[in-house]
Amino acid sequence: MDINWHIRELTAEQQQAAERLSTELDISPAAARILAGRGLKTGAEARAYIRPSLDSLHDPFLMRDMGAAVDRLCKAIDNNERIMVYGDYDVDGTTAVALMYSFLRTQTDNLIYYIPDRYTEGYGISTKGIDTAKEKGCTLVIALDCGIKAVEKMDYANSIGVDFIICDHHTPGTIIPKAVAVLNMKRADCLYPFKELSGCGVGFKLAQAYAQRRGLEMQEVYRLLPLLAMSIASDIVPVTGENRILAFYGLRALNAQPSVGLQAIMKVAGIEGKTITISDLVYKIGPRINAAGRIKSGAEAVRLLITDDAENAFRFAQDIDSYNQDRRDYDSKTTDEALEQLQKDPLNASKYTTVVYSPDWHKGVVGIAASRLTETYYRPTIVLTASDDDLISGSARSVSDFDIYTAIDSCRDLLTNFGGHKFAAGLSMHLKDLPEFQRRFEEYVAAHITPEQQVPTLDIEAEVELSDMNWKMYKILQCLEPFGPGNERPLFLCRHLINNRNTRAVSDGKHLHLDLTDRVVAMDGIAFGQGEKATHLQNGKSVDVCFYLEENSYRGRTTLQMNAQDIKKNE
Repeated sequence: MDINWHIRELTAEQQQAAERLSTELDISPAAARILAGRGLKTGAEARAYIRPSLDSLHDPFLMRDMGAAVDRLCKAIDNNERIMVYGDYDVDGTTAVALMYSFLRTQTDNLIYYIPDRYTEGYGISTKGIDTAKEKGCTLVIALDCGIKAVEKMDYANSIGVDFIICDHHTPGTIIPKAVAVLNMKRADCLYPFKELSGCGVGFKLAQAYAQRRGLEMQEVYRLLPLLAMSIASDIVPVTGENRILAFYGLRALNAQPSVGLQAIMKVAGIEGKTITISDLVYKIGPRINAAGRIKSGAEAVRLLITDDAENAFRFAQDIDSYNQDRRDYDSKTTDEALEQLQKDPLNASKYTTVVYSPDWHKGVVGIAASRLTETYYRPTIVLTASDDDLISGSARSVSDFDIYTAIDSCRDLLTNFGGHKFAAGLSMHLKDLPEFQRRFEEYVAAHITPEQQVPTLDIEAEVELSDMNWKMYKILQCLEPFGPGNERPLFLCRHLINNRNTRAVSDGKHLHLDLTDRVVAMDGIAFGQGEKATHLQNGKSVDVCFYLEENSYRGRTTLQMNAQDIKKNE
């Protein structure tokens, strides 16, 4: 698949800022360009960005309904009411429940948690969950990472005397549920300055507000930031503003003093003892936490994250690791069968969308399969499987900057339920409506997607010389972490590189070991999946390389290397 390269262009103002930063900080023009591209104008601003402060967090009481939420929570604790902490079954939901439960158990013993079953209850606040709260004597439920569209469910809860505080970050509908408080910075009537908190992040703000009201040490809340960092990483929210501050300190705490549960999951993931990064949370820890809700129950993830018993924690972590292996097997089977289904469709090549269905696919992996298909065909994708009775449900994944939530919303009259955001969503419908949904979804996407959104694009930070890629540059890049959406890991471009001495295909020709030079400086590297370009380089021809700069430790020696994301031949 061809990949477009887009090199970021600085505005005149940013170019002036880059020149100023280069002088003030005594750094290379290439490094200064990276800082200026993030909106930094002076050395003082750059130093503040590099050293984010928890003092920069916004006042939680700026969020609509926060005062009412804290009032009700204080009343419940003062009156020893039983409280249920309720959350979604994914990483964001389970970390949110673990954070809120761990915080509140320092204030009350009259506390339980609840994670709905993905298969019997589905996403969001369920009637069964409300009934369980009533049966267990809970008069207050704190719902995390869900609830913003639970209008009818709130009417039911109110009718049986169960109060709700909703903490959600998904896009609100036209009607706000009638809960005691609905905390969601995306509400049209909410003036909270930062709009991109995760569901766990909204729960954190409630804990922060309660701590302020009660005069508690804020460290009681900050000690739980590793859970929030996991949420930020796994839910793919922008790592900017408050999220960057929270992720920065969450990773710091995770590496300095991880909880018993997190230590256990790091051990089974094979990353114990190493410095944990956002990437580790996304690719090593997050999938294992998610696997509990996909294969068994999200409650098992919460059980691991809140335990103080090391022996139990390791046993729980081993269980979750086994679920993750099952998840991989289901994922591979579903993806293979979906690809086969598409290959048999004579119209597939001309479509703007992918919508596939099989009653036999595992509901827990359809979102992962949708991501895999998006990688293959690079178009808005929905994978569906059988749900209850004649209902089918599934997950949607988008491409580039295309808003898949709006595309699904255009077919809302065919759906029994849907929710999500610009890049990912969940939906359900009656099986009989699938053909019409496929037709209208395809029609909407064809009319609204741009040519640029139909081709994967690499956003390149700067075109550089190999001489720019030194340890000083690498240290500056480390200071910009944690990376993620909105604060992307800088991607560089070097042109007209040739084989130095030892460029060769490895792993049976699949990958490419790089040893390249611009005739002044040489650098090693790796290019996964691009082994076929070895012959071109070995024949003395040049290439342009788009790459990340990273450390490589081998046999006690640490060097810098290129991690090539794409290589284009120069004929």
